[in-house]
Amino acid sequence: MSDQKDKLKGGLSEKAKSRVWLAISLLTALALWTLLSVLPKTSRSFPNLIVTLQQIPVMIERGVLFKDIASSMISVTAGYALGFVIALPVAILMAWYKPVRNIIEPWIQFVRNIPPLAYVPLIVITAGVGRKPQIIVITIATFLTMCITIYQGIVNIDETLIKAARVLGATDKDIFVRVLAPASLPFILTAVRLGASVALTTLIAAESTGAFAGLGMRIRSLNNNFETKPMLLYIIIIGIIGITVEKLIKLLERKLTGWQEKREI
Repeated sequence: MSDQKDKLKGGLSEKAKSRVWLAISLLTALALWTLLSVLPKTSRSFPNLIVTLQQIPVMIERGVLFKDIASSMISVTAGYALGFVIALPVAILMAWYKPVRNIIEPWIQFVRNIPPLAYVPLIVITAGVGRKPQIIVITIATFLTMCITIYQGIVNIDETLIKAARVLGATDKDIFVRVLAPASLPFILTAVRLGASVALTTLIAAESTGAFAGLGMRIRSLNNNFETKPMLLYIIIIGIIGITVEKLIKLLERKLTGWQEKREI
């Protein structure tokens, strides 16, 4: 009973420490932001928190804030989902069959090193303007990241497990379902988290394809008009969306991979 109480106290103590450090981190960032907002060289680019938040009703009054958020989330979600659906089977085939790996991997590595902004014009010429090229750009970017991450996870699975399964008479299907799938789940979830981050960081490039609404499109438009206050607001909104999605994925990761031993830091 006393051991359980000690564990509970220890858990509460760690949570309290974590919250204290989070508060210190936020206060430090806020102090730095305030400093940048008063320095002559940076005050125009970094208006203070109050001025930035005052842009929320301004952008709502313009009738664009919620429209931009909704438009971007539709494009990001669609491109991200397509990227994952394509990446998962391709990564498995690359890890399982060497000829497939030899054919596909060099091209994935080649395209992965090209910034999305470089091939956006080609996609616009092919797919036209609007949402379709946005989804294509995000799909390509997320596919490349998730495919490589999942592939690396699968090929690093302990070969002894696969050999033991074969000795026991397991078929390829049995090995995949009972060995590869559970062992590669943490890597798949890592790929899901990295893919979500890439989808958001590709947003600016994706919405430079003649978009009529969206967070990235609005940032570009505000930049052209030198409206730094609402532009900073939109940048912060993208960051908030990103960190919220990451927290949700980490929560899912803890639920699905609670059995996995992790090093405490």
